[in-house]
Amino acid sequence: MRIKLAMAQANLTVRGGAERVVLKIAEHYNATIYTAEYRKDATFEEFNDLDIKVIGGRGFYKFLGYGRAAQGLNYGLSFYNYRVRDDYDVLNPHIAPSHWIRHKNSRVLWYCHTPLRDLYDLYYYRQSLRPFAKRSLYSVIVPRIRFIDKRMVSKIKYIVANSENTNNRIKKYYGRNDAVVLNGGIDYKEYKNEGNDRYFFYPSRISPNKRQDYAIRAFKIFKSQNKGLNYRLIISGQVSDDPFYQEYYSKISNMAKSVGGVSILTDVNDKDLVDLYSKATAILYPPINEDYGLVPLEAAASGKPVIVVNEGGPKETVINNKTGFLINNELDMAEKMQKLAEEPQLVEIMGKKGRERVKKYYSWNNFFKEFDKLLYKAKNEK
Repeated sequence: MRIKLAMAQANLTVRGGAERVVLKIAEHYNATIYTAEYRKDATFEEFNDLDIKVIGGRGFYKFLGYGRAAQGLNYGLSFYNYRVRDDYDVLNPHIAPSHWIRHKNSRVLWYCHTPLRDLYDLYYYRQSLRPFAKRSLYSVIVPRIRFIDKRMVSKIKYIVANSENTNNRIKKYYGRNDAVVLNGGIDYKEYKNEGNDRYFFYPSRISPNKRQDYAIRAFKIFKSQNKGLNYRLIISGQVSDDPFYQEYYSKISNMAKSVGGVSILTDVNDKDLVDLYSKATAILYPPINEDYGLVPLEAAASGKPVIVVNEGGPKETVINNKTGFLINNELDMAEKMQKLAEEPQLVEIMGKKGRERVKKYYSWNNFFKEFDKLLYKAKNEK
């Protein structure tokens, strides 16, 4: 008998990797999703066919203004105070702070995409980007939120991490050594390889920690050394209305104009995304210590090599010099771009190996076999 699953997700306001995982699980179990914010026009349209219940409040916007601090507090307290009235076997939260729903609910299995990075591993990096007034505000608020967050995690018996990288963060910040690692899957049959149109592609939401600026600088180096090759860089990703992200978008837009040959697309649907993957020479992926990262898997499913920074989740999914390259700086990325531009046969060889590996290790069938076992354990929680 199939598990009756209820899910919790911080928000459904973008088309990102975590949202793809949430969507796939919800479709598989016909789950109800509890979320603090839902924007139908901004996330995957398939969510329209599911039971979505919005539980979010907006109280903190009144005195903090619209921003990340107010948003985080509203989300967190929405889940903290919510009691699920519908019948369920297991409650499955995803992006933090949706796991705070544990406060008034039991039989929780948290699929952790990462401990909230603004609170932990990216806290000082984010602070360095903020003006003094906001730094002061966050220095007061964050320790209090951490206290609640750690308390909630201590009450959750079953935690699943999406990668070894995320599992290491769980150990470091929560002191939990009992999380199980289970990588998200990919629908590899939906991706295709339609040749090499001489461009590098970087798909990811527009954000400083995704480092689109890194890719642009690497492309600038590559371009300066290969003026006759006539390659392009295409960046694709949604950009939030939050001033924090708008400022970064303005920065990389100016960089793109200055370098030349760089396009930034902010409204790409799923079909166009697959097409952009299918005709690229290779995929670039330079985010800061990414939790897991579906982009390298989507690249491999498209039969494309991927050039990724040698940190975080991508180190677990990319085999260096086999399915792509692990690089340590922008010059290194530029050199690998040049190598692939000069060796189209290598592009094909790496792409084929990547697709074979995705089919073998990252199917959704494999994922659900293991996820079912974990759900049944959580269902029988005493």
